[in-house]
Amino acid sequence: MHDPYRPYRGWFYAAAVYNVVWGTAAVLAPEAFFRLAGMPPPNYPALFQCIGMMVLVYALGYFYIARDPERYGVFVWIGLLGKVFGPLGFVFALIKGELPLVFGWTIVFNDLIWWPAFIAFALKFAPPPWLDLGSRRPAGDRNA
Repeated sequence: MHDPYRPYRGWFYAAAVYNVVWGTAAVLAPEAFFRLAGMPPPNYPALFQCIGMMVLVYALGYFYIARDPERYGVFVWIGLLGKVFGPLGFVFALIKGELPLVFGWTIVFNDLIWWPAFIAFALKFAPPPWLDLGSRRPAGDRNA
């Protein structure tokens, strides 16, 4: 049986695993990312740990998409929002001199490498949920 979602499932499983690893590292060792970038550790590591917790929540969403893309595919838009706002926030911090360019490697691996698969999946299988705001059926429900 042909699975039209097959090319994307691996991407979402990989994103889930990546987010579990990255989020766990951020929670357990919040200073590590800063040291790798040659930066002093943050004054408030709990804030970076909170980012790690949010990344762990995204992992669950990506896992759901991979397991049941028909039902949970619309979650990709939540992931894409994070993967767009993260780089934008980095650029603003870079311009203001709050983060060095080397910290951008985090953006490359956390956000940019996932764009092609996430965008392709979203455009092919998950109509933007804001197009369904006036309907009574769940966003992305093609059977109603």
